[in-house]
Amino acid sequence: MTTYVYGIAPAGRKLSGGIEGVGDPPRPVRAVRSGDLVALCSDAPAELVPRRSDLLAHLHVVIEAGKEGTVLPLRFGGISPDDETVAAILEERHDRYLARLEQLAGKDEFNVKVQHDEDAARQVVLADEPHLMNRRPADRAAGGDSHDKATFGELVARAVFERGKSDAALVERVLGAHATAVVRGPRAVGRLADLSFLVERERRHAFEEALRGLHQEHAHLRTQATGPLPPYSFVETD
Repeated sequence: MTTYVYGIAPAGRKLSGGIEGVGDPPRPVRAVRSGDLVALCSDAPAELVPRRSDLLAHLHVVIEAGKEGTVLPLRFGGISPDDETVAAILEERHDRYLARLEQLAGKDEFNVKVQHDEDAARQVVLADEPHLMNRRPADRAAGGDSHDKATFGELVARAVFERGKSDAALVERVLGAHATAVVRGPRAVGRLADLSFLVERERRHAFEEALRGLHQEHAHLRTQATGPLPPYSFVETD
């Protein structure tokens, strides 16, 4: 039977009794050891699909193992032919994994998604760029044509777009000052940025204070912060 892999930890990592992973019924989790490392594994289901229950089970295993120390978490869906193959990979990449565990020790990931409150962003742009107000059709004499309105709307939309780029950079700069590393996620429609920050646990309060400060000082920004999380975005297991 194929082997499902959740993450990599130092040898000797204790797992709470009876911890279960993916599958229906859930498969018990075991440790596959090689040198100073263990891989957290279970038997893989015959069919592995990203059901919510399995995604949560995967995350649960990583979080439980992480309570005793750092884990290199693998993303959902990591399958190997068997335990022997897993052990061989641990042996081959032994020093690299140990070094990465040391680099990630005492740190968590926080993911921050940023977008505009569109109405508020328009007002900020109009306030910051007075020349746009001179193009506002409503400020013109009665009888302004539709071309004036279209031009004004295009100018404002372009200014809001440019403001979005500077706002994304602002969020990365302000929060990045309290992190040891930042990873930019994929762009999405309606989203200014998807940023993952690696934050030392002793600096978590400062990071969260900086996030609250962004909310207070820039009301046109909407941020969705998730964390602390296992440091998925900062693991290179290949």
